[in-house]
Amino acid sequence: MASLLGVLFDGVTYGSLLFLIGMGLSVTMGLMNFINLAHGAFAMLGGYVAVVAMNRFGVPFLAALPLAFAAAALVGGLFERTLYRRLYRASHLDQVLFSIGLTFMAMAGATWLFGPGQQPVTLPAFLLGQIKLGGLELGAYRLFLLAIVVVITLSLGWLVARTRFGAQVRAAVDNQQAASGLGIDVGRVFSLTFALGSGLAGLGGALGIDVLGLDPTFPLKYMVYFLLVVAVGGAGSIRGSLVAAIVLGVADVAGKYYVPEVGAFVIYAMMVLLLVAFPAGLYGRRAA
Repeated sequence: MASLLGVLFDGVTYGSLLFLIGMGLSVTMGLMNFINLAHGAFAMLGGYVAVVAMNRFGVPFLAALPLAFAAAALVGGLFERTLYRRLYRASHLDQVLFSIGLTFMAMAGATWLFGPGQQPVTLPAFLLGQIKLGGLELGAYRLFLLAIVVVITLSLGWLVARTRFGAQVRAAVDNQQAASGLGIDVGRVFSLTFALGSGLAGLGGALGIDVLGLDPTFPLKYMVYFLLVVAVGGAGSIRGSLVAAIVLGVADVAGKYYVPEVGAFVIYAMMVLLLVAFPAGLYGRRAA
């Protein structure tokens, strides 16, 4: 029983990390109808910013996290203004080719700057070891990750549902032309949303170094997982992305723990079953 709860906890934590990184991709695809396969590159950027800040400049781990978010958000906003905006009306094939090319450029740049190996990270002492909860030993760092994701999820829900900016985002999602007619600067909303999604990816990349690892192949290695979160949850849905990430995270960890001989087959089988049952995603909207 204890091992079952431990696997469940690890799966929820893993899924929460996938949600944090994949949330920006979900919003980008749902709001802008842009297939950004380079989303993982922004997560990798955040991870490398955190590693450089800690290992070369002695920045504490907790202080490096906002730096990772800010760097990824800044680069994401800059790229949206200069590159992505030019392809909003392009075909999905053009978007895929552009973003996958950007991914390979980011991987080549990371290899040239940091080498092909895994990047080390030293966690603070209070995040190491185990914590006993109800007779179950849980990793301190995984509990920290889970707490961070809960806070961010609640904050995102509040931002979308309770703020003026959230109302503008929802209006732009429903009808861009009508939103523009009401005086909403849709381009500005897109830029801020893209920067926010990129920043969350960068934060997730920094938080995931100890769990997912960090090397130049990161954007390709986890691209499929981020796309699974979006496809199963429904593009543009925070709730759907969270539920999908948790379900897929638990399925992946449980599959690798109980039936390691089949590898990642379990998560793909789960994806197929969910998409057959929910073709538009768990909380997605069917096309009219």
